[in-house]
Amino acid sequence: MGRRAIAVLLAGLIAVLGAAAVLIYARGADARAVAGADPRTVYVSEKPVSAGTSLADAVRDRALVKTQVAARAFPVGALAEVTPTNEALVAITDIGVGEYVLASRFGTTPTGRRAIQVPPGQVAVSVRLEDPARVGSFVTPGSRIVIFDTFEMPAPTSSPTPTAGNPTQTQATRVLLGDALVIAMGDTSLTPADTNTQNGAQDQTKPTFLVTLALTPLDANRLVHGIQTGALYAGLRGADTTIDPTVQITDYNVFEVAP
Repeated sequence: MGRRAIAVLLAGLIAVLGAAAVLIYARGADARAVAGADPRTVYVSEKPVSAGTSLADAVRDRALVKTQVAARAFPVGALAEVTPTNEALVAITDIGVGEYVLASRFGTTPTGRRAIQVPPGQVAVSVRLEDPARVGSFVTPGSRIVIFDTFEMPAPTSSPTPTAGNPTQTQATRVLLGDALVIAMGDTSLTPADTNTQNGAQDQTKPTFLVTLALTPLDANRLVHGIQTGALYAGLRGADTTIDPTVQITDYNVFEVAP
């Protein structure tokens, strides 16, 4: 091998070793700088966090993520850790994107109420249901439900078994709304709810809850009519459920076998 080729190889080797040495030194300098700054962990909001969102959910959804800052830049009162002790706390106000999150932003109860968001072109209508009629505690904002309406109608004149007590009337049940979006749950609504019974006496024997639905104007009319004239019951929809709005069950056909 010629002297020139050996010199080129040696030069290349020296260049590689030099680059590696510079890289190792730079990494060490970065590590020394971080160690010298006494880094502290802090949570930053990468997505909006709505009031009422639990700390555990915000972290699980990566709305809040951990980062590190130098101790001298650590915000006073910043949220530094999520533990079983504080993960159940909820955001007491809305948290925007890009904030160093303070621990004081989370507590046991949100301050105030966040206005519900009604989808464009729809109407929010609240209906008061007894606890069993709203499918227990399983209906939450975002659920899709079916509303059934039970009402009185004329009994069939040809029926051999008239309704006891009132042979000219029968109870009928059919689907009033086949697919309604729940946008709020609670004891407040856009308009005050009537807590009186049909006899004018306040009924305090059963717990009731307001379910606020986003509906088309036509369906809103149907629901308001059902509230005023019938007895309503809710069912929680399954993902692939098919609802037949034409089915009507009465006292006369409730025990008939489906074809």
